[in-house]
Amino acid sequence: MDIKILGSGCRKCLTLEDHARKGAAELGLKPSLEAIHDPVAIAGYGVMRTPALVIDGQVVVAGRVPTADEVRSLLSKASTD
Repeated sequence: MDIKILGSGCRKCLTLEDHARKGAAELGLKPSLEAIHDPVAIAGYGVMRTPALVIDGQVVVAGRVPTADEVRSLLSKASTD
């Protein structure tokens, strides 16, 4: 599983990254996790508002910080697809 956090590195982005790390650990997943701060790279995903969560190349949340439970649910769903 490949997880990317898109954003400037602000507090919201760091919160989303923390939710993703904890959610993956709780599910027993060992994903590749990368924070992307480059605006051109972020725009390449079609994201105009950050933070955004990308799982296996698909933007699943953009423009807000999902709850820890929501992130865990998204990761769980992606791991079974």
